[in-house]
Amino acid sequence: QVQLVESGGGLVQAGGSLRLSCAASGRTFSSYTMGWFRQAPGKEREFVALVSRSGGTTSYADSVKGRFTISRDNAKNTVSLQMNSLKPEDTAVYYCAASARSLAWKLSEYTYWGQGTQVTVSS
Repeated sequence: QVQLVESGGGLVQAGGSLRLSCAASGRTFSSYTMGWFRQAPGKEREFVALVSRSGGTTSYADSVKGRFTISRDNAKNTVSLQMNSLKPEDTAVYYCAASARSLAWKLSEYTYWGQGTQVTVSS
């Protein structure tokens, strides 16, 4: 069982930055691939980024590539998402998720989810 709690969301102007954090409970954090997803109003939840169990592999949605950076600290049971050059279209609720698969891009491949944190980017 893994419990995930996100933090760091807020309101920022376009071009600004935010750093999201996700704290995980449990002693097996390093055995999970960690991902960030987002859901905008009226839209489906979509993949944003993932980091492998060791942190050695990362993957990003094309829409955030070059602007967002995912990282993890297995000693502290945390995963972070640094978001730079934010755009109004990045406005969404951002979710942290854990998957037992070695790599995972699909929602259905993630077992544990946080409650989400709101990110609003004003133009």
